[in-house]
Amino acid sequence: MQAPDVVRPERQEAGEPDLEIRSASFTLIVLRLHHPDVSMLARQLDAQLARAPGFFSNDAVVFDLQGIAALDVVPDFSALAAMTRAHNLFIAGVSGGSGAQLSAAHQAGFGVFPSPSKPSKPSPPQSPRSDAPSAPAPVALPRKAKIIDKPVRTGQQIYAEGSDLILTALVSPGAEVIADGNIHAYAPLRGRALAGVKGDTQARIFAQCMEAELLAIAGCYRLMEDKLPDHLCGKPAQALLRGTQLLIEPLIS
Repeated sequence: MQAPDVVRPERQEAGEPDLEIRSASFTLIVLRLHHPDVSMLARQLDAQLARAPGFFSNDAVVFDLQGIAALDVVPDFSALAAMTRAHNLFIAGVSGGSGAQLSAAHQAGFGVFPSPSKPSKPSPPQSPRSDAPSAPAPVALPRKAKIIDKPVRTGQQIYAEGSDLILTALVSPGAEVIADGNIHAYAPLRGRALAGVKGDTQARIFAQCMEAELLAIAGCYRLMEDKLPDHLCGKPAQALLRGTQLLIEPLIS
């Protein structure tokens, strides 16, 4: 039987490829494993997700294996994938782990993400030659912020890559605002806000009217399953990290 003809979209110009390879940045939830037992992990994930039913539904996750890398054991990745799908989550891949663990994950069809890189050791300073002209000192340019002056609606995602994010209009429930740097919200913040997503633990989230559903800094999350105290809810507040604890404090004492 002859295959039916494929109708190309009218807006696609002649000679335009049917497939393009591009790079893009996406926000992924990281689940850090400290034990390889899948049944134990399933029980703990049940307890975590019960605090916010449906909040992470259909999200993609990366399993961080650094906590079990020293163990001479390979997790059952097939069971891990089935457990994850049962919770309406989808595995994008794994990171960290031993060579055997990463090899098994790759054979199971998981992507392998690089572990966060450690800063390299600085080289000792070199003494300048006496006859060489001195170079002018480099001028540090300020980091330009991304400014959004329209409401961020439910289902929308805004990402400020390599900069702060400034919001001058409402962030609706179900919307997501993300920044590599700080987030400044000068209108009600009612969706998800994730700052320092590339590991900047000094990043903060500032809100003129704090009503967020979820706050995260450098991968440390805090769900707003309960209403904030009266001195924080709907008031000027900031979120910051102290160690691994995400705190919410008033901006005006």
